[in-house]
Amino acid sequence: MRSEKAGLYRACGLLPTYNNPLTIRRMVEEVRQHLPDIILVDDGSSNPAQELCAALASEGLVTLVRLERNQGKGAAVVAGLAQAQALGFTHAFQIDADGQHDVTAMSEFLKASRQNPDWLVLGHPLYRGAQPRSRRWARRLTGFWVGVELGDRSLVTDAMIGFRVYPIVSTLAARPKSRRMDFDIEIIVRMVRAGITVVNLPVGVTYPDKESGGISHFRPVMDNLSFCGMHTRLCMSGIFGWVQRCLTGRAA
Repeated sequence: MRSEKAGLYRACGLLPTYNNPLTIRRMVEEVRQHLPDIILVDDGSSNPAQELCAALASEGLVTLVRLERNQGKGAAVVAGLAQAQALGFTHAFQIDADGQHDVTAMSEFLKASRQNPDWLVLGHPLYRGAQPRSRRWARRLTGFWVGVELGDRSLVTDAMIGFRVYPIVSTLAARPKSRRMDFDIEIIVRMVRAGITVVNLPVGVTYPDKESGGISHFRPVMDNLSFCGMHTRLCMSGIFGWVQRCLTGRAA
């Protein structure tokens, strides 16, 4: 695998969005204060969000990737990473479009990424206000299983947060199977297993109310079931790899 250090460091913002009409313009404007180049992936939004995304592109504020039907956050991120690579970027700062993260933290994340371009830089959420119960339960479950899958619970503070800097080459090389919200978790496990170093940096997190655009697309039942299936796959692949290394001395 080619090291991210082999070429010039070029980072862009990557915003996957699905029906975030109240927050998307503000998020683009705030991210542009740190990164002038933004890839906005419209994951099958309906109007007015679809029109707002098109308007941002026509104003020259973003490069727009439009998925005609909703495919899930993971699919949107992969499409955005592929577009970023095609445009010559080496890194993508992925930020959720619902306005829950403190964008001013971007400077510290970019500093860490520039100094260590091979690293995956993850957000460590500092919650400001209440956290939805369904999210809290999912995070606890995920934290436990990611620790099992990596053999060390201290490596990843939060595997679900949508505020992270991806080294594009090694991210796409990880080839996760998940295409919805479980992508956020699987990509971390697969990258760490491939030898990528993770650093966890703090970022403030606030869950906006509906009037402020706080639209959650997290499905408590379906997404948690999806997480369980993903963790099963990752645990089984980890066991298979361990057995193969024991028998042959090589990784699976």
